Amino acid sequence: MAGLAENRAQHMAFGTGHTGRDPRRNPAGSRLMADVDTRPSILVVDDEPRSAEVMARVLRESFDVHIAHNADTARECLETHWIQAIFCDQRMPGLTGTRFLAEVRTRWPDIVRVIVTGYTEPEDMIDAINEAGIYHYITKPWHPDQLLLTARNATHLFAMQRDHERLSLELRLASPIAEGRLLRQRERVRGRYQFDSIIRATTSPLNDTCRQAAKVAVFDIPVLIQGETGTGKELMARALHYASQRDSGTFVAVNCGAIPDELLESELFGHRKGAFTGAHANRRGLVEEADGGTLFLDEIGDISPAFQVKLLRFLQEGEFRALGTNETTHANVRVLAATHRDLPEEVRAGRFREDLYYRLAAMTLTIPPLRERPEDIRVLATHLLDEACQRHGRRARGFSPDVMALLMRHDWPGNVRELQNEILRMLVLTEDDTLEPNLLSPALRFPRAALPHSARPHGTLHAASIPSAQENATAEPLPEDGSMQERLDTLEARILAQTIARCGWNKSLTARELGLSRVGLRAKLERYGIVPEAVHRPQP
Repeated sequence: MAGLAENRAQHMAFGTGHTGRDPRRNPAGSRLMADVDTRPSILVVDDEPRSAEVMARVLRESFDVHIAHNADTARECLETHWIQAIFCDQRMPGLTGTRFLAEVRTRWPDIVRVIVTGYTEPEDMIDAINEAGIYHYITKPWHPDQLLLTARNATHLFAMQRDHERLSLELRLASPIAEGRLLRQRERVRGRYQFDSIIRATTSPLNDTCRQAAKVAVFDIPVLIQGETGTGKELMARALHYASQRDSGTFVAVNCGAIPDELLESELFGHRKGAFTGAHANRRGLVEEADGGTLFLDEIGDISPAFQVKLLRFLQEGEFRALGTNETTHANVRVLAATHRDLPEEVRAGRFREDLYYRLAAMTLTIPPLRERPEDIRVLATHLLDEACQRHGRRARGFSPDVMALLMRHDWPGNVRELQNEILRMLVLTEDDTLEPNLLSPALRFPRAALPHSARPHGTLHAASIPSAQENATAEPLPEDGSMQERLDTLEARILAQTIARCGWNKSLTARELGLSRVGLRAKLERYGIVPEAVHRPQP
C-alpha cells in the first residue's frame, strides 16, 4: 500500500497533462525532481527480449517506452517512473500477466492495463477482465497500426481519468468555498438593505416610517407601501424582506403597472408550452420563483379588475394555476405591495376591490414625499453625488452654497429619483470640482419663488396664474435674489407667460408681439416650463 500512496501522491503532484517522470528516491532517501517529458510513458513487460524490443521500437514513435523482462523489474520501474499504460505479455515464467496486472490494479489503479497474448483461451480472457481489470488485449502477431492505436487510446483514457479526479477534487473543495462566498455576498446585500441604511437626516419624518417597518418586518403578514413615484418604495420593501424570517429566500419584484394583463398573468403564474401564441416552452412564474421568499408587487393600484380577481384567489388560497394547465400549484410567499395611488379612494370609486385591498393591507406604511422632508435633501444629495462619482469615475468636492439653496427650494415632484437625475446631470456637465448653479436644469435654475405656489404644482408654471402687467406693477416686486442673469430670466419668464395668456395661447400672435419666431417662442416656453391650464386654454 506504500507504493499505492506514493504513486497517487506523484500523480496529484504532477497534475493532469504532465507525462514525464515524477520525483524518484536516491540512495540517501531524498527526492530529486526529474525532467518533465512531453510524451506519455509506457511500460512493456515481456520475458522475451526480442519481442519486447520490437514492440518498444514501434511505440517509441509517439511514447517514452520502458522495458521490463519480469515482474520484479516491472515493479521497480513503476515505483520510480511516471507510467500511464502497461503492455504485458500473458505467458511469463513464475507469474502470469493476468496475476501481475491484478497486482498493478491494486497498487497503481490509475495505470491503464493491456494484455498481449498469442493465445485466446476464453478462460484466460475472463480472468484478465475480472481480476486485472484490463482495458484491452492484443493478440499476436499484432499490426503496428493496431498497437499504436491501442497505446494512444490507453494514454488518452489515463489523462481523462486524471481530469476526472482533479475536477472531483476541485468540486469538493469548491463547494465550501462557494458556500462561503454566497454567505458573504448575502451578508453584504443584507447590510445594504437594512432600515438604518436608508439615507435620511436624524430629524427626518421618514424615521417614524422606518421604526414602524422594523416592527412589522418580523411578522409574516402582507404589507402595503404607499408613496409617490420615486420615494423609494422598493427600497423599503427590500429592507422589510431582509429584516424578516424569509431573508434567506428570494426577493422577487414585478412592476404590475408596466405589463398588460395577459402578460402579467403569465409573468406571475407561469405558462405551459402551447398555452398561447409564442409559448414555445414551459416557463415558471415569478410566484414559484419566490417560493419561500418575498414577492413584491409594485404599482398594484394599476392592475385591472379582471386580474384583481385572479390575484385575490392566490392571496386567499396560496395556490395558482399556470396558463395552459388545470394543475394547481402551491406557493409559500410573503406578499408586499406598493402603489402611488390612494387605494381607499380607489375602493370607494369602485376601481379596486375592497376584499383585495384588505388582503394586501394587513399593515400600511406611508413614505412621505421629498418636499415634506427637506432636511433629507442635503444628506441625500451628498450620498447620491458620492455614488455617482464612484460609478462613473469622476471627482467632485461637493455643491456650491447657491446650488444647495436651489435644491432646498425645489418641490421635487419626482422625489429622490428626480434628485438623482439632477445630480447625475451636474456631474456629467461639470468641468470643476465644485458643482455650480449653471449646471442645474432650467426647472431648478429659474425658481418661481415669486409666483404663488398653488399656481405651479410640481414645479410647472401655469400661464393662467400669472397676474396681468397692470397687476404685476404693484403686486409683484422685482426679484431680489440671484445673479443679474437669473433675475433677467425670471422677468423674461413672467413676460412670456403674461403675453401668451393675453393672446389666448395663440403662439403666432405671441411671437409677432414679442418679435420672436415660433421656434424661438416654443424653445423659451419649454426652457421656462410654461404650460397652459386646461380650463383656461381657449379652444381653437
